[in-house]
Amino acid sequence: MQSKISNLESQIQLKVCGLIKLNQIQELVAMDVDFLGFIFYEKSPRFVLNHLALEQIAEVNHQGKVGVFVNETIEDIIKITGNAKLNYIQLHGDEDENFISELKQKLPDLVKIIKVIRVGNDISEVKKKLAEISNLEYQISNLLFDTDSKAFGGTGKSFDWSMLNELEIPLPYFLSGGISEDNFQQLTSLKQKPIALDINSKFEIEAGNKDLEKIKNFITQIKSP
Repeated sequence: MQSKISNLESQIQLKVCGLIKLNQIQELVAMDVDFLGFIFYEKSPRFVLNHLALEQIAEVNHQGKVGVFVNETIEDIIKITGNAKLNYIQLHGDEDENFISELKQKLPDLVKIIKVIRVGNDISEVKKKLAEISNLEYQISNLLFDTDSKAFGGTGKSFDWSMLNELEIPLPYFLSGGISEDNFQQLTSLKQKPIALDINSKFEIEAGNKDLEKIKNFITQIKSP
């Protein structure tokens, strides 16, 4: 089983979200983490602007800087994207088709959009959300499936990943929501595999303070040839 999992996950990428400490960010860059997630949502305990200035984020030399936004205005997203030199915009709220289309038009061409689909217990709701963005395949580069919550993520809980096998997923996707060293092997049951895992609370000492040794071990697990 272990060799099967290792082969399966050898190409999978990793996103570490909820970063607030500059020294940890630099260590993650040195570990070749593929995506660095910065949360620009004031109600989050990992709200990055309580800890880092936009200029500090801009100085991080990495091509996978992701800004996470929840029902933010287009104007503020554009401003933050430019000042922090973000590479990806992750829309984690209730942004609709018109919002996404307008945002894409106003973003620099090289900045990509990730749209989050929050997954609860009702597969019909997930299918409905996918249908609502079906016309946006040229505006969105990736989807991200996360556990539904009133707090817009950060629950540390997983949804039933087998639900993804009931979906026609039109774009490469990230998988989030309570991913840990204990459950990531369940990816073997997915017909369409994620291109990246998005980890957060299961790899923390406290909110925003990452357990770098645990992340390093996880990278070894998912990226070993």
